[in-house]
Amino acid sequence: MRPLDPPQIRPPFARYAHGIEIPAAARLVTVSGQLGVRRDDSCPEDAQDQAKLCFDNIAAILAQAGMSAGDVVHIRAFVTDRAHMAGYMQARDKWLAGVKTPPASTLMIVTGFTRPEFKVEIEVLAAAP
Repeated sequence: MRPLDPPQIRPPFARYAHGIEIPAAARLVTVSGQLGVRRDDSCPEDAQDQAKLCFDNIAAILAQAGMSAGDVVHIRAFVTDRAHMAGYMQARDKWLAGVKTPPASTLMIVTGFTRPEFKVEIEVLAAAP
């Protein structure tokens, strides 16, 4: 994968790439939006804890395909309030701490999810040989 960050445009706001080039022979895995809900259907109160749980779930899904955070080429995240952005970004940055090439990223503020306690939803696209 090759990051695409043209010098003539503003650098990314955080640790992400404006674009990622995926090699032609790569396998792709798309992960549905993950919510901060545990297997027992309980949900952490804090947005950062929900985001961490989302990334834990994503890691488990990627592992089943033989992939990891380093194979993620795009993250699309949704939070229900600007106040939750910092917690989400801290969880994201911690999850990506060992990743050499950060993925492309989109973060949106939405009005809500299927249950009122959900504050964060995250989906990813990954590519690997």
